[in-house]
Amino acid sequence: MEEDTITVDPKTKKPVISEELCSGCGICTKRCYFDAVTIINLPEALDEPIHRYGQNMFELFGLPNIKEGSVVGILGPNGIGKSTIIRILSGELKPNLGSYDAEPEWDEIINYFKGSQLQSYFKKLSEGDIKVSHKPQMVNMLSNVVKGEVRGLLESIDERNKLEEVAKTLEIEQILDRDISKLGGGELQRVAISAAVLKDADFYYFDEPTSWLDVKQRLNAVKVIRSLANEGKSVMVIEHDLAALDAISDYVHILYGHPGAYGVVAQMRGVRVGINTYIGGFLKEENVRFRRQPIVFDIRPPAEITGGEVLAEYTELKKSFKGFSIDIEEGEVQYNEIVTAFGPNGIGKTTFAKMLAEVMKPDQGKIKKKVSIAYKPQYLSSNYDGTVQELLMTTAPNYGTTLFKTEIVNPFTLEEIMDKTVKDLSGGELQRLAIATALSKEADIYLFDEPTAFLDVEQRLRAARAIRKIVESRHAASIIIDHDIVFIDYISDRAMVFYGEPGVEGHATKPMDLRNAMNRFLSDVGVTFRRDKETKRPRVNKFESYLDREQKEKGEYYYLES
Repeated sequence: MEEDTITVDPKTKKPVISEELCSGCGICTKRCYFDAVTIINLPEALDEPIHRYGQNMFELFGLPNIKEGSVVGILGPNGIGKSTIIRILSGELKPNLGSYDAEPEWDEIINYFKGSQLQSYFKKLSEGDIKVSHKPQMVNMLSNVVKGEVRGLLESIDERNKLEEVAKTLEIEQILDRDISKLGGGELQRVAISAAVLKDADFYYFDEPTSWLDVKQRLNAVKVIRSLANEGKSVMVIEHDLAALDAISDYVHILYGHPGAYGVVAQMRGVRVGINTYIGGFLKEENVRFRRQPIVFDIRPPAEITGGEVLAEYTELKKSFKGFSIDIEEGEVQYNEIVTAFGPNGIGKTTFAKMLAEVMKPDQGKIKKKVSIAYKPQYLSSNYDGTVQELLMTTAPNYGTTLFKTEIVNPFTLEEIMDKTVKDLSGGELQRLAIATALSKEADIYLFDEPTAFLDVEQRLRAARAIRKIVESRHAASIIIDHDIVFIDYISDRAMVFYGEPGVEGHATKPMDLRNAMNRFLSDVGVTFRRDKETKRPRVNKFESYLDREQKEKGEYYYLES
């Protein structure tokens, strides 16, 4: 046709692909030495986008519904447009309806949504009649923008006069007089939730409110956020913990598409149906399959505590610090098994991991059998100066092999970040790299401290499958510390329960079967779970519901035998 499909933009000096002329032949993707070009075909049924960042750039199709007196959950992978949605609904970003080079007027936007609930919403938003309260995702950056004591911060924004009530529910009373700069991740998260809840707004948005929180703290956050909906407020929550999302939401919007390229907002569904649809991977009404296989939850019988081949043993372990002590029952880890460890924050789980990894020595006790351990710590460092590829080349013994690509690169989608410098990685990218780096080493035990932080649901379950495959193929074992009940249920063979008084004294059981471990743990928390009839995933029972009372009477906090 004597027209150039690929041209160089005179302003940016970068190549631009004409989407009208591109036939998707794939020649440019093969010719590009740096894998910088990807051709993605959009579903034909999609209309004009709600927002587009530029030519050959991300575009968003559709927006979620907003319901007064309800919590609407947003469920989908990272890089699919969740943050774009909230920026649009909060007024930070004006939707351009696909016209990235000419921003439309508000009248055009309002007319675009004519006949829908969003018409009146955008009219009010354009006139400044909507007040938004936003709990951001990266709460670890809070101390960079806010200074001073927690109490002073929260009192200055307490427009609803509920500081005392919220502080009690979220258990931050003991840190009110501390400086923001001295708080840990879980403490910052609870302060950020408190700050968002205390504002008197029309629309509340919470971006991943359960990160860094233990199970009890997650359920306390659910109570506080749900209380807003009970008062008639509109609430929207982005959450990757399926158990927390299930407990917190009334409705769910699933987002599907291609991360970094386009995202589509599926129609609203009830929370149970929505999460089960996501697990199934098929949107019946839209006739879209976004995952090849459904996620399967197995109800495994109690693991054999004795009789398995022992990989490692340890005596009773004790460790004391100033104001805190931890003791762990004598136990063992068997070949080909995955042991999870869970309990409150500040109870000694990371200390146990460090003693096993010989990063820290116990005051009493010892590891009986010497084993090699690959350790992924809780807090990740990005001080490496090189690229992801350079890091893997220097740390992974079998880098470049077909097996490495199958076991490590593909499950953690590392190909797309190989040329990125480690210092520039996002939280999720750094987490994927850290898990992959640990798994690339030859070890007897793979030890992971909170591997699900910053990962979306798909990435969590892919990580679980990758860990399982490597543990079994290498005749090894894994110990995983985490707070995501669905992830723990999906991956565990046996489990350890940590209990005591956080920050004062901690105790830990030896590994036991998951159901007994969960019953012991949840009885302390006072929460019961049931199995979803369709998918078998764990679901939180409503407090004081018939099933909640029945299970507590029988001492079956995790689930009743069917």
